[in-house]
Amino acid sequence: MQWVLSSKEINFPYPLGLTLLHMIFSSVLCFVLTKVLKILKVEEGMTLEIYTTSVIPIGAMFAMTLWLGNTAYLYISVAFAQMLKAVMPVAVFILGVAAGLEVMSMRMLLIMSVISFGVLVASYGEININWIGVVYQMGGVVGEALRLIFMEIFVRKKGLKLNPISMMYYVSPCRQHLDSLCSALCLLIPWIFLEKPKMDAQGSWNFQPLVLTLNSICTFALNLSVFLVIQHTSALTIRVAGVVKDWVVVLLSAILFADTKLTLINIFGYAIAIGGVAAYNNFKLKKEVTRAAISDSNSSSSPIPTASSSSKVSS
Repeated sequence: MQWVLSSKEINFPYPLGLTLLHMIFSSVLCFVLTKVLKILKVEEGMTLEIYTTSVIPIGAMFAMTLWLGNTAYLYISVAFAQMLKAVMPVAVFILGVAAGLEVMSMRMLLIMSVISFGVLVASYGEININWIGVVYQMGGVVGEALRLIFMEIFVRKKGLKLNPISMMYYVSPCRQHLDSLCSALCLLIPWIFLEKPKMDAQGSWNFQPLVLTLNSICTFALNLSVFLVIQHTSALTIRVAGVVKDWVVVLLSAILFADTKLTLINIFGYAIAIGGVAAYNNFKLKKEVTRAAISDSNSSSSPIPTASSSSKVSS
């Protein structure tokens, strides 16, 4: 992403326009897969009420996350942006408590404190810190936390199950007559007022179509892979893979981008934050296992009608 936005590389410094392109590309591709080629079938059960109360908020927060997160790359390095993303569990927990999905406890407060302290140490060790980029990145973190909260509410209260393509299709901006209410509208309106005049003035419409198409394909593949991993593996897999991915992104960005300078304080602080994230994941997984065990015990303890009781009723 930074390679496309950077003035030293592709020089397409329009994160809103790039994000809008990604959303349109993904929605069109999902439409072709589900409606034209019919490789995957979109499950029934999506109503207008569910779409407007659940899917649109998810799509809006997804658009906000991509917009603000991509804009941050104009001001801060990929490695530092990734370090700031480590504060995600803190935002999710705080918003979860506010929404009634999480319960405040001393153990969780300790874990949140460790993560926050690690991110602060990593930020203190940043050589070329840009507070505008930090604000954009933290705004993206809040947007992603809200998206996760909405998705949890969506799954818990609506009980609708969608396959990966279906979910991407519904939260993408080309959902036929509802497209103006979802992600595209959230990106299109600010793009018209914030970036389109700049693109018109600088003649930036002559972008490299091959590069942006490949970039869109990579984004689509990334989003799809996340849904597929969630669908076909356990929560432990996606969380462990996420931690490994974060470290890989930090190290590779330091190697690939000359302007990325990692200090020992950076690495030390990020290691503390990742340790807190690992503790958070472990706590959540144990909680999920306990909840599943209680649910199984309740279902197994429910009385099963016997043949004799059935005959008594019938008589």
